[in-house]
Amino acid sequence: MSDAEARGLALFAEIYGEEMAEGTRRIYEEGTAFGSEQSRWTMEWTFGSVWAREGLARKMRSCTVLGMLIAQGAADEIRYHTRMGLRNGLTRTEIEEIFYTAFPYCGFPKAATAKRAMLLGFEDYDKQEQGK
Repeated sequence: MSDAEARGLALFAEIYGEEMAEGTRRIYEEGTAFGSEQSRWTMEWTFGSVWAREGLARKMRSCTVLGMLIAQGAADEIRYHTRMGLRNGLTRTEIEEIFYTAFPYCGFPKAATAKRAMLLGFEDYDKQEQGK
């Protein structure tokens, strides 16, 4: 296991829980699932290299990523990154402000998509926190 992969798995586990991190690791180690290599890249590159950088606080990086995902209309990713943003220190009010800021820059349809995804992300986060 590379250092970046180990950092990525540790960070992923901190945010989404050990069970989800272990499941993701198994997917790419077994290598039988469609696109399994993408899971390894996510751990090594996205979490282990980009998210582990010290140039931005994780809270700020979450804010930035949410804005980019809203612009893309990437509902599933917005949902996951809302949960991640809460774990990284964003408040629900700050996430709501990110949502409001998206309207003039991304348009109503993408902001509305983001709202639905963010609300689901809040639910996911609450379930995760209650399960601890």
